[in-house]
Amino acid sequence: MLMPKRVKYRRVHRGHRRGLAHRGSSIAFGEFALQAMEPCWMTSRQIEAARVAITRTIKRGGKVWIRVFPDKPVTKKPAETRMGKGKGAPEFWVAVIKPGRVLFEIEGITRDLARQAFQLGASKLPVKTRFIERSEILGGE
Repeated sequence: MLMPKRVKYRRVHRGHRRGLAHRGSSIAFGEFALQAMEPCWMTSRQIEAARVAITRTIKRGGKVWIRVFPDKPVTKKPAETRMGKGKGAPEFWVAVIKPGRVLFEIEGITRDLARQAFQLGASKLPVKTRFIERSEILGGE
């Protein structure tokens, strides 16, 4: 499971999920990518499930990059606890995803296999995604 080794603050505010992704919105490493089309909090379990689905589909060929990291702790108070007495303990970690963010990248496999792998990986994620290629973005290199 992905999570930070250490953080400056144990508990953080919830924040807002508005706006588009400016950073991490283009392909940087691979040939094909999976891009988010909606905002969400993606848990480390969801990222891992998608990664496993993608790597199993491509078998031993190609290389996969995970472009998101869950660095935001989500806290929960125990069930049937009265109000007050401070914020709850961190339960799990999430990555804040904005529309346009590249989630995964692949290189070294065919276009059809990449599309199939990302389709299986996307089924494990809580957002609508789209398949993009490097040639699309750079104008047909």
